[in-house]
Amino acid sequence: MPRIGVLMNLAADDKEGQARLIAFVQALSERGWKNTSNVQIETCWGAGDTARMHQCAAELVAHGPDVIMAASASTMDPLLNQTRSIPIVFAQVPDPVGSGYVASLAHPGGNVTGFTQFEFSIASKWLGLLKTIEPSLTRVIVLRDLDTTGAGQFGAIQSAAQSVGVEVRPTGVRNTGDIEKAVSDFARLPKGGLVVTGSAPAAVHRDFIIKLVSRHRLPAIYPFRYFVHSGGLISYGPNTIDPYVRAASYVDRILKGEKPADLPVQAARKYVLVINLKTAKALGLTVPASLVSTADEVIE
Repeated sequence: MPRIGVLMNLAADDKEGQARLIAFVQALSERGWKNTSNVQIETCWGAGDTARMHQCAAELVAHGPDVIMAASASTMDPLLNQTRSIPIVFAQVPDPVGSGYVASLAHPGGNVTGFTQFEFSIASKWLGLLKTIEPSLTRVIVLRDLDTTGAGQFGAIQSAAQSVGVEVRPTGVRNTGDIEKAVSDFARLPKGGLVVTGSAPAAVHRDFIIKLVSRHRLPAIYPFRYFVHSGGLISYGPNTIDPYVRAASYVDRILKGEKPADLPVQAARKYVLVINLKTAKALGLTVPASLVSTADEVIE
């Protein structure tokens, strides 16, 4: 029976993580792969913890899967430290070329392929949306995963910063201590805002981040819709379930004999804008009606 290893970046009791895994397993089922019937799916939950990710990677690889589905960038280094031969399909990685996971998007070249979260042009959109909501903004801190070092995304943010008149500062974080120190130190000066990039620490500690920026009254933009549903101000980014459905299609093709090196890395198909007007009011911000009218979803 073929074996599929799954390394998730979130915790096992995280509703978002569960929704992603269910979508992946369901999509496999629709392609004829029924768990415990004609395929064995083994899942390990990294819970946003680097040590746990490495432990999960070692356990999954030791069981000799035919292919591994990797949830995010935070799961990739642990897996590649364990194997350069077992096929790996990633669901959400922001900069797979810059991180060294693939040679190019069109021709991955090794044992890895998958789906990217963001086109780099989205960086200017994040800064522009923050500036639209808070015109006096001059400083922005960018929260990034300390353990995923792809430079392309922040380079795009940095390039866009001058055009919107803000100074950006990257901050690598792993845990709530890192996050609290970075945000609290930054918030001591006025006219600041926050960009939260897609990462395991941000996803796992999203409630903590949202409460922290609320306490410091910082306007913040997030990469995914579920941050705004948790009380965040605004998000602009791709659907977080779709990549897991698409990852199942690549896993299916690999189980049927295709190689990751021949499967091009694909980008997100659609980005959505979500605004939480209740949070805006609590922060004393007025969201322009023109922006509200363009949103895909408005929480009131």
